[in-house]
Amino acid sequence: MEQETAVKTLRNKEKSKQKFLDAVEKILHTKGFAGLKVNDIARTAGLDKKLMYNYFGGKDELIDEYIRSQDFWSNVKNESAGPMVNDGGKTFSKTMLLSQFDYVFKNKEFQKIILWGLIENRKSLKKLADNREENGAMLFEGITDPHFKENAKRYRAVIALLISGIYYLDIYATTNDCTFCGLDLKSVAGRSEIEEAISFLIDKTYE
Repeated sequence: MEQETAVKTLRNKEKSKQKFLDAVEKILHTKGFAGLKVNDIARTAGLDKKLMYNYFGGKDELIDEYIRSQDFWSNVKNESAGPMVNDGGKTFSKTMLLSQFDYVFKNKEFQKIILWGLIENRKSLKKLADNREENGAMLFEGITDPHFKENAKRYRAVIALLISGIYYLDIYATTNDCTFCGLDLKSVAGRSEIEEAISFLIDKTYE
């Protein structure tokens, strides 16, 4: 009986935490970051604001957790590579970049987080960037650096350009109706051209 009660309590806690995270997302979508007030978040979640402090420690910590949950590269771990192919990380690199291209395009809230990080010096965004760099370092050191050896930094520079380009193109595609370099980045055909270009550039880098 005690075990069942403990399990139920844990489930309720997780459900409540998710309601707070969902509330943050809803407010971001409708009001932007300026709307993220304690009372508004609690009201949107349909929960007592005291639970926000109990479960997260406060509003800032709640927002931190939401931001971490949305960031693509902070949630990529070594195990995401799956069964490793003996190609120096080429297949893994393609898979991650193509996944990022799709993820950022579909996740409007994450696009807002990216833009937020460019215009505001916020601790949670700095922690997000640090976490992203730590995960990236593990992926480089464990997968691609051993392959490229003395050219490892050159490969990292190529990936930096591709990742930042993907961020920009996806945000551009969802905020503008015009094409970019003659490509309609909202269309299947236009996006396929970018995907093929990503694969082409990775192939050439490994050559």
